[in-house]
Amino acid sequence: MEISLNLKNESERRTEQFVPEGPLSFGQLRTDHMFIAEYKGGEWQDARIVPYQNFSIAPGAIVLHYSQEVFEGAKAFLHDDGEIYTCRFEKNAQRMNRSSAVVCMPEIPVEMQMEAVEALIDVDRLWCPVQDGASMYIRPFVFGTQDMLGVKPSDSYIFSVILSPSGPYYPKGFSEPVKLLITDRFHRAAPGGTGASKTGGNYAASMRAGEYAYSKGANQVLYLDTTNTYIEECGAMNHFHVMKDGTVVIPEFTDTILRSITSESVMELAPELGIKVVQEKVRIDDFIKGVENGDIVEAGGFGTAAVISAVGTYLFEDGREITVGDGQIGPVSRKIYDAYTGIQRGLREDSLNWLRKVDRRFVYDL
Repeated sequence: MEISLNLKNESERRTEQFVPEGPLSFGQLRTDHMFIAEYKGGEWQDARIVPYQNFSIAPGAIVLHYSQEVFEGAKAFLHDDGEIYTCRFEKNAQRMNRSSAVVCMPEIPVEMQMEAVEALIDVDRLWCPVQDGASMYIRPFVFGTQDMLGVKPSDSYIFSVILSPSGPYYPKGFSEPVKLLITDRFHRAAPGGTGASKTGGNYAASMRAGEYAYSKGANQVLYLDTTNTYIEECGAMNHFHVMKDGTVVIPEFTDTILRSITSESVMELAPELGIKVVQEKVRIDDFIKGVENGDIVEAGGFGTAAVISAVGTYLFEDGREITVGDGQIGPVSRKIYDAYTGIQRGLREDSLNWLRKVDRRFVYDL
């Protein structure tokens, strides 16, 4: 893929490695540039890197009315050797195409997605933050641009990538367990819908549930299936729990659960750590009973932004609470977190070949 460059003037661009002066928040900052390609006439074309800027789309663009849009989230890391590495982005690219198919959008070749991301990171490599726990957050996204008020798939699209130098998703990082609200008021997705797609409409629908959880003193909602029988997700993450024998249990993937790349990676990494992982349907009644009687000793969520978010307490609508184990981060969760982030950051051997170095393909003073 040929990528044209339209870069900022040298005087307007970063000239030294980004070292934040204080704690770096998640998702707030932007780098100098963005990637854009357009889908017209049945093909992707005009791939380019340009200064970070607003889009110009018609008020009748399909994305604004019918939410025909998907996105991804990934991270890149600056290692001690001075190079930047992505971690399993090909898995994100594959999931982007699965998500696109659900909402009737064209596929973007995996290699095209990877080249777009790596080229943009290379151009803005000095933005990769030097701070413990920080990373370059990668946000690829696609949306329908046709100016039409009929409900049908767009005939034109924009594929873009933006970057955000970011700290941990939760300000205190992995150090503090969160609280989840168990409720039957809200459901993330229904069978046959868009639950397995990373599309913006799913996240818009989750905001009301999130606000309700906050009002009850929780960080997020533990979503159940539409029959209120089985555990599905915790907020925007895949749920997991750990049995007292050390087995990690993840709800099996369905068309109402987004297939987490972190969950898949944990399942691949687990044998190296001597950890057994199983996927199965998890009945909420059995889960609650297991927490109460001590059969379940750890719980949390797997996801790109936080990697692992440990859950210390589950709340109920009536104000009752149950605590998982001792309410703190357990040894299995910590072992997985340390190993997973160790690979990402180049502190542990990459025996599974997850990392890919971002080549220095462009001369920086272009």
